[in-house]
Amino acid sequence: MTEVYLDGTLIGETDDHKKLITELKTKRRKKILSTNMNVSFLQDKDEIHVNMGIGRVRRPLINVENGKSLLTKDLIKKIEEKELTWKDMQKKGIMEYIDAEEEENSYIALTEKELTKEHTHLELDPLLILGIATSTLPYPDKNRGDRLNYGARMAVQSVGIPIHNFLMRDDTTMNILINPQKTLISTQSMDAIHLNSHPTGQNIVVAIMPFYGYNIEDALIVNKSSLERGALKSIAYRTHTTSCRRYWGGQEDKIGLPEKGIKNYKSEDLYNKLDQSGIIQPETKVEEGDILVGKISPLRFLGIAKEIRMGIENFRDNSLHLEEIHDGFVEKIILTTNEEGNILLKITVRDTRIPEVGDKLATRHGQKGVIGLVVPEEDMPFTAEGITPDIIINSHAIPSRMTVGQILEILEGKAAALNGTHIDATAFKSSEEEPRKILADNGFQDDGKESLYNGITGEKMESKILIGICYYQRLYHIVSKKIHARAKGPVALLTKQPTAGRSKGGGLRLGGMEKDCFIAHGAPIVLQERFSSDSVKEHICTECGTIAVKDHIKNKVVCLNCKSEENIEVRLSYAFKLLLDEMKSMMIAASIKTTKD
Repeated sequence: MTEVYLDGTLIGETDDHKKLITELKTKRRKKILSTNMNVSFLQDKDEIHVNMGIGRVRRPLINVENGKSLLTKDLIKKIEEKELTWKDMQKKGIMEYIDAEEEENSYIALTEKELTKEHTHLELDPLLILGIATSTLPYPDKNRGDRLNYGARMAVQSVGIPIHNFLMRDDTTMNILINPQKTLISTQSMDAIHLNSHPTGQNIVVAIMPFYGYNIEDALIVNKSSLERGALKSIAYRTHTTSCRRYWGGQEDKIGLPEKGIKNYKSEDLYNKLDQSGIIQPETKVEEGDILVGKISPLRFLGIAKEIRMGIENFRDNSLHLEEIHDGFVEKIILTTNEEGNILLKITVRDTRIPEVGDKLATRHGQKGVIGLVVPEEDMPFTAEGITPDIIINSHAIPSRMTVGQILEILEGKAAALNGTHIDATAFKSSEEEPRKILADNGFQDDGKESLYNGITGEKMESKILIGICYYQRLYHIVSKKIHARAKGPVALLTKQPTAGRSKGGGLRLGGMEKDCFIAHGAPIVLQERFSSDSVKEHICTECGTIAVKDHIKNKVVCLNCKSEENIEVRLSYAFKLLLDEMKSMMIAASIKTTKD
């Protein structure tokens, strides 16, 4: 007997599981039973699971009977003419939703040509096996699965036009590409979600070849003139906010130029860019640390009577500074009130960013890289027609990643530009015959390769180079916002080690692999300094091995444990001393053995 479970609860048994499952599915299609029901047979456990609970992922599939799809050409015409709706297809049993468990017992065909009498369902479209983000990528069926994942993730990080009314908004951060372009190679999913009305990159002339070793690994060679013409140039907006708060006792913050007598008063130079109202003006150039809004706040817990008596001494400077390294120009100022009726000020700073060495670019095929060298146009290789590539990528990036889709995009992008058309690169529907024909008709080799000339020597290159058009995206990882160095600086209060993070002026971690490099280069003495960022001198008792304490009144060092005055001064890491202290709090006494060498 086969056990039958409804939403995980045992409700009965059957001696003919095939008949029961067939009847349940037939009644579901005839609307006798709920269309939310899904039924599956677990052969290894000999159980039937009937699921009607919420939280299941279900997807639509076309029903198949005797090897033929129930969605006929006549029905497709009626759908196109809007005589039939999506719900009508479900009511008539042409299409049904199945969950992951029922899919295990189904035999699904990708296309109508593949249908046999054994098939139970047909995909609405083979494209639907991909998610929304991945289905917007060109030629996903020609690339490896992990590359599709990378491509979809980096499309999210790309700088484009996320929203058209960005000039009217005051988001905390917003990155906008100045000259975004529609893609020459697009997909049906891009049209469905209107991605071309929010472009994320530009169509760039790309050549696949080495260039004097400067594009080693995934580095990119970029044409300097292309950058000067505005390629992949972007604007970053950052909004800084401050408000006038009200406090107990009728006190409140005040916006204006702070007077010299108040606490925390900065130098006069920092207040020079503010007008008489204490607010910076639009289109003012600002740098890190500049004051955007002058504001004074009352010292807490003082009443109005004391405030009048003490005057300006009762206030401190609480001005709004330009945080982080975000130089630029003041774009706009919004002066309004918040929900509590207090004054709210928002200052948006605009920063124009031109790609430079170290900035990150990526294609839609997961081929990411940073700019390794910016080359003047006269030194770039060129074709017989005088075309110079905007970007040169390394040929070694292709075979190991197996991104055949990128090769096709470069080839078909070239054909699309020559023919002035858009080419469809939807999954499972593309063919390379038409672009090859377009290239041949225009006098090019059908594989997209051309003879290139060395821009430095003028010599013709021995090998023919693949050159064409590829859609490139600029990612928001900007090197100028990541570069960091430090000599000495703040340390954490607890561990006495350098603070972490660039914004806090933190130190740079030297790990195990860096240590190995120093040793391999014959410079192990450097590690004495590098690995002693929290070095301290402590007196260790030679009798019991605990840390002794200095008595400043009697001017001598005494061990609190055994009262001995015999000790030795040792240099050790403060983090180690902290560990010993924490062990003491857990009633564990650690002893340090010392020798007088």
